Amino acid sequence: MMVYMGDESFWNDKFGCRSDRPLNPEEAIVENLKYFKNGTVLDIACGDGRNSLFLLEKGFKVKGVDFSTKALLRLEKFAARNNYEIETELIDLSEDDALKNIGVFDDVLVNHFRVSKSIMHDLKNHLSHGGVLFVSGFGHKHKPDLKIRKEDLIQPDDFEPLKNDFELLHYEEFKDERGFFVTYIYRKN
Repeated sequence: MMVYMGDESFWNDKFGCRSDRPLNPEEAIVENLKYFKNGTVLDIACGDGRNSLFLLEKGFKVKGVDFSTKALLRLEKFAARNNYEIETELIDLSEDDALKNIGVFDDVLVNHFRVSKSIMHDLKNHLSHGGVLFVSGFGHKHKPDLKIRKEDLIQPDDFEPLKNDFELLHYEEFKDERGFFVTYIYRKN
């Protein structure tokens, strides 16, 4: 069973209590949009789609995957409200072969989620040549607390499976009132 800062019922409750408007897109994505390859995006752990909606607005074709039914229903509602077409899929990302039949994309976005080593290794099979992997979220220097567990923090060695097939285009880290964040942007060779 998947757990990331909470289980499926935690996230369904959280998304069920949110307002009828999506949150703003992640600032790291807005600021680094230039790195994305035009075309298709797989948004892993997309939640209710704040980043998917931003990318749709910018002309990308997006598939959002998450383990929260309520999140995906909200994303579909927000997309329809803006006349965007989006594909969604309910996926348990704790399974090693979760992305087995997901397809190939020009970009893969992982925001505020730490994928397993096996999924990280498998991502090369889901990116086109020259495709971009964009990972952003709570980083290794963040102090774990009641909401963010140590195992949820993105670690530099998470990207070890990529070393032979990817080039690091950009890395940044910053700290604000919420904690310590990292952004990694890789391109598949």
